[in-house]
Amino acid sequence: MEHVLNGDRAGAPADRPDVADAPPPVRRLWGRFGLPLVVFVVLMGSWELVIRLLDVPGFLVPAPSAVVTALWSGLVTGLYPAHAAVTVVEAVAGFVIGSLMGLALGTVIVVFPTMERIVYPYVVALQTVPKVAIAPLMVVWFGFGVTSKILVVALVSLFPVLVNVIAGLRAIDQDRLDLLGALAASRWQVFRYVRFPNALPFVFAGLNTAIVLAVIGAIVAEFVGSNYGLGFLILQANYQLDIAGAFSLFVVLSIVGVALHGALKWLERRCVFWVNIEARDGL
Repeated sequence: MEHVLNGDRAGAPADRPDVADAPPPVRRLWGRFGLPLVVFVVLMGSWELVIRLLDVPGFLVPAPSAVVTALWSGLVTGLYPAHAAVTVVEAVAGFVIGSLMGLALGTVIVVFPTMERIVYPYVVALQTVPKVAIAPLMVVWFGFGVTSKILVVALVSLFPVLVNVIAGLRAIDQDRLDLLGALAASRWQVFRYVRFPNALPFVFAGLNTAIVLAVIGAIVAEFVGSNYGLGFLILQANYQLDIAGAFSLFVVLSIVGVALHGALKWLERRCVFWVNIEARDGL
């Protein structure tokens, strides 16, 4: 019996190495989150200690305990979730519009090279204009509602996606194109089966950049003119010298950004699964 058990254990790594070599759940969680958690606790504890020892005024730098109190108050009253929902809607809607525009425009530029000389300089010129300068015009043209914020976010999200789409569609092995040409493949078939799948890692790189910029664009637009959103609450907290409240809003904003970025990374793992397989196998 002992020989059989030892034989089973010896054969397990060869049959299922992923199960045999997998660490326990607790060890896996600690390996992934343990060190960041320890660093976070040490930083927060040091911050609290310095504030109390030096007796720093709360209107200059708040203690972590004051930030947690303000955060809890905003969450319990429902103030933060309501305004965060507005900012998320603005960021996601503008991100989707800007990403679709970047994807379509980048595809047109690659398929029809003449369009690059016609359109691309104007896109670059628009990108160099600070969005803080564009946001007031959007408010004047489209009002204080969510429409102006969505358009600002769309402009912010457009360029990263556009650049990565162009780079991805052009980063193709010429041998593949020659093979498809020898097989008399149409332009659509080349795009559908070779160019677009090959460009997906580049596309998601642009999307990951754009989703973070989308949140920033929504906050900037809310700074210019808004009655709702996290940007509006941050301005109100600054006007009232509620620095602990402002820091708590920074925490909420960070959570929103991390959540959106995490959702996009999850989608990337599902759509561009072969990249993860190649990375795991060392190809």
